[in-house]
Amino acid sequence: MGIFGRDMILIATLAAMCAAMLTGIASGQSFNQYYQTTTGPSNFILSNGSTVAQLVLDQASASGFSSKSNYLFGTFSMNIKLVPGDSCGTIATFYMTSDSATHDEIDLEFLGNLSGQPYILQTNVFAHGVGGREQRINLWFDPTAAFHLYTIEWTQNAITILVDNIAIRQFNNVFLQTGVPYLNNQSMVAIGSLWDGDSWACHGGSIKLNWQDAPFIASYSGFNLISGCSTPNNTISSCQASKFATFSVTPKIQAHRQNQLIIVKKKYLGYNYCTDKNRYPTTPPECAYNIV
Repeated sequence: MGIFGRDMILIATLAAMCAAMLTGIASGQSFNQYYQTTTGPSNFILSNGSTVAQLVLDQASASGFSSKSNYLFGTFSMNIKLVPGDSCGTIATFYMTSDSATHDEIDLEFLGNLSGQPYILQTNVFAHGVGGREQRINLWFDPTAAFHLYTIEWTQNAITILVDNIAIRQFNNVFLQTGVPYLNNQSMVAIGSLWDGDSWACHGGSIKLNWQDAPFIASYSGFNLISGCSTPNNTISSCQASKFATFSVTPKIQAHRQNQLIIVKKKYLGYNYCTDKNRYPTTPPECAYNIV
């Protein structure tokens, strides 16, 4: 049954069940309502009534945008169609970050590939300036052929990362159990970008970006798929007590997500910092509380 196999049928079925139980949000809102560009007009192109953005990477410039507001807790999604063809060395991103010396960050980084190889989604979590929590998932579909939905769900209890409503990672708040800091007191902006990462992104940097294939283009849409406690409209303390902080899915959805995480770990996990003994001879304490 190939890469889609029985496990993929199960994972898709579980995702569909979760999607059916969650309230959908339309994806046709204008970019300018929620986001602002951080690059020049030649590398950032809006189309379809400003509902689709093309991020263009060439030798002159990278490309990017950021949300107009900062948020503390919420659900943040983006429809993305990644760079097609030989994209080795490119990095497209959707992530959240704060602006401080000890910053918080939730990363989704899409590492370009040689044609015919699976795209890699690398996720990472920084808490109070400390990261090094990389995990890599081999995507089970072609993310360049159509738009796919990527989501960061951030509450006071956990950060859950989903692909097409399939949970691929959950980072739990285990501060009380382990003393590991959690992301709960710094508001963050949401950012999308496309940049040259060939020093490390493709086969450890041994294969460089082929500029003869430039420009490289990734497309983003669904700019209204953003729902959180914004600052400074709200204070940090009010966001910490908001419905976004305390949100939790139903036990049935959580059970489905746990099954999804187990399947992803079994079939599609390419790298996990928790099992990298060269980097961490002693397993980081939070790993015992996270499936993936």
